[in-house]
Amino acid sequence: MAAHPSLLPAVRRHRRYHRYPGYTPRRDGGLGAYEAVLARAGFAPVAGIDEAGRGACAGPLVVAAVVLDPACIRRMPGLADSKMLTPEARERAYHAVLRQAIDWHVVVIGPRQIDAAGLHACNVDGMRRALAGLRATPAYVLTDGFEVRGLGVPALAVWKGDRVTAAVAAASVLAKVSRDRMMRDLHERYPRYGFDRHKGYVTEEHVRALAEHGPCPAHRYSFVNVTRAADLRTLMGMDRTAAGAADTMTPAAAAAWPAAAMSPAGAPGEIERRMDS
Repeated sequence: MAAHPSLLPAVRRHRRYHRYPGYTPRRDGGLGAYEAVLARAGFAPVAGIDEAGRGACAGPLVVAAVVLDPACIRRMPGLADSKMLTPEARERAYHAVLRQAIDWHVVVIGPRQIDAAGLHACNVDGMRRALAGLRATPAYVLTDGFEVRGLGVPALAVWKGDRVTAAVAAASVLAKVSRDRMMRDLHERYPRYGFDRHKGYVTEEHVRALAEHGPCPAHRYSFVNVTRAADLRTLMGMDRTAAGAADTMTPAAAAAWPAAAMSPAGAPGEIERRMDS
């Protein structure tokens, strides 16, 4: 369903649509401006959807959907885009979202599913599944950056939505904190890569570890730097990677990482929702 004209970016609204007093987000309205406008238009509660791990070459893609009532946003003063918060502030915001949200749902998509279906397809599918997993039905959905078709609910894609809308910021925090915890678990299993520090993103430290040890099962082979590292080791005859080195993990550490995050989406036993339970 098309968005209300007053919610469209100003550059597209100029000379095409009239302004509707009370139905246009104020620049100084803070994170709750979009949710407040939608509530006045009869669209409440609002759900936000965002993901973490899209640009990483290792680890899962984690997608979260959060339903917020506009009245609860004022009770979360520390809420912001997860990338703008310190780890400590993210943890505080995470627990605030869990306390204040009407409902939320988290979906984990493993590396093999990303390799098989493609990153963008997994991202879109994860957003649909995150929304479908909610027990509360939102009246409107805000997504970060790009349009997602087939949600079954009126929706609007908001540029940098995690910085300007509370619902998307809340989803960003849940996805980021949940994924960071998984990456710390992965570090216990594959300590040679430093997943607890770079969280699977392409850093100098990660590039050096890939060159030295080759990829492990947590890596995404659809990323060129991962396949390049694997091909290099094959050419050099170095077939004993960190993934196959049993001395890099203890049985307890191996059991710490949830198998669901390494399995195709929808596989039996997939862990969703209460990531901290």
